[in-house]
Amino acid sequence: MKKTIFSIALIAIICWLGGSWVLAKKQPAQSKITIVGSTALQPLAEAVANNYRHHHPNTSIIVQGGGSGTGLSQVQAGAVNIGSADIFADQQDGINANKLDDNIVAVSGIVPVVNRDLGVTNLTMDQLQQIFTGKITNWQEVGGPDLPITVVNRAHGSGTRVAFEQSVLEPGMHAINAQEQDSNGTVKEIIKNTPGAISYIAFAYLNDQVQAVSLDGVKPTAANVTTNKWQLWSYEHMYTQKHPSAATSAFIKYMQSEQVQKSLVTEAHYISIHDMKVEKTPSGKVIERK
Repeated sequence: MKKTIFSIALIAIICWLGGSWVLAKKQPAQSKITIVGSTALQPLAEAVANNYRHHHPNTSIIVQGGGSGTGLSQVQAGAVNIGSADIFADQQDGINANKLDDNIVAVSGIVPVVNRDLGVTNLTMDQLQQIFTGKITNWQEVGGPDLPITVVNRAHGSGTRVAFEQSVLEPGMHAINAQEQDSNGTVKEIIKNTPGAISYIAFAYLNDQVQAVSLDGVKPTAANVTTNKWQLWSYEHMYTQKHPSAATSAFIKYMQSEQVQKSLVTEAHYISIHDMKVEKTPSGKVIERK
């Protein structure tokens, strides 16, 4: 009797172990995607990654900032799967664009911001240019209070800075030496807490903690970006090496899909690539979309 019970128990254990082994074999391998770079794209990349995980639980996605220059250098070195950037790869020193694949996944508007107590809500493009080149140094010169202007610029590795200067400064002009930050979030905090400060951030970071500044009476809206009526904007790129993993390719394809572009992209205050009526070349020239 004892032998019979022992045999039954042994068979049950073997069957359970065998079944567990079969189930383990059937589990798909875990895929990992690491995205590093543009802080302008970071909120959208995080939102899409969270949504993607619900449909692909066996894919792990890590999203980090660091700036466009960091993203490009790390993907070129093979340290990450995706290097996100607000600039074309050939605009970054030390990057061989021919060795990377460029995937445009969204458009990001860029908006000048000032402290909410300043009382300035509109500037001309010429005034903005003179502020960032140091020719205008007091808000009184543009209809504001008698208060020195504190310029907060973006770091040299920032794609947002490249896009901003390409649109605002003329060839040969250089921005004034000023405090530099590489994060949209940090810039917003400084502007919020510094009377007389001015900088620029991506649309996705704009809220009522800072004052958005219109340019020549044009408001910073997604609709105005699509036609280039609002001229401060950049593409959001996801760069990969020439032969990315299947998981990486699948994620980028998902991000570019019309479903995601019409929902998550616009909800996060970016502009869908499908809505753009114009195109921008690496040199900054804007042409009608084909």
